[in-house]
Amino acid sequence: MSTQMPEGRISSGGPWEDRYGYARAVVAGPHVLVSGCTATVGGEVQHVGDAYQQTLTAFSIALDAVEKAGITRADVVRTRLYVVNAGDFDAVGKAHGEIFGDVRPVCTSVQVAGLVDERMLVEVEVEGYRPVERGTHED
Repeated sequence: MSTQMPEGRISSGGPWEDRYGYARAVVAGPHVLVSGCTATVGGEVQHVGDAYQQTLTAFSIALDAVEKAGITRADVVRTRLYVVNAGDFDAVGKAHGEIFGDVRPVCTSVQVAGLVDERMLVEVEVEGYRPVERGTHED
């Protein structure tokens, strides 16, 4: 048996995808690459002033794309955290740990000068990997 993942691009329907010409996620063979996600839902930034809740919301959006790509949270191998305020790293890290503590993907955290909307405190990226299973054959 082989496990097939959908190939191609996945859209979340977000307003910027069409405007700026990108996909929420791309599936390329065993790789699932998810674009940066913020706590923007329905065009509105959620949890203004709360980096912890924004991180949970952003990862929820990213993991929805992961699932649409045919993999799970357990298949996430890399995360990236872009945080505006250095003082929020602990709150952002706490949220990351609650979501991925048992998965333990590699993680990069970077302080940035700002994001597209000044109310956004964090943006996250996710990469997943699951090798495509090949049928076994005997010699």
